[in-house]
Amino acid sequence: MMQRSPITTPPFSAEIPLPPVSHARFAIGDVVRHRMFDFRGVIFDVDPIFANSDEWYDAIPEKLRPPKDQPFYHLLAENTESSYVAYVSQQNLVPDDSDEPIDHPAIAGLFGDYEDGKYPLRREHRH
Repeated sequence: MMQRSPITTPPFSAEIPLPPVSHARFAIGDVVRHRMFDFRGVIFDVDPIFANSDEWYDAIPEKLRPPKDQPFYHLLAENTESSYVAYVSQQNLVPDDSDEPIDHPAIAGLFGDYEDGKYPLRREHRH
């Protein structure tokens, strides 16, 4: 009868480096303003690090291109001409202190009424 040797795992000599941990400064429902461009919006999703296409990232002028290892926020955004969805790095957002609601057609589907500077997420969208 043939004896089987126990399965062993070779020791690992190198650790796999983890990406730096960034903490999101803003939460879903917060109203924010872009630091450089004239638009504001309400946050509806957060990526802990950049999670868009390389094509999108490369379209940003190199001098303005933010590092990818920070939170990126999905916004229901508005400016004086239109409403749209924006994807913005944490370094380019500041709290909006205007105390004005955002005028975007998708807000009612995700959030309750604007109060105290933010939008509460509708119950059916909470995890």
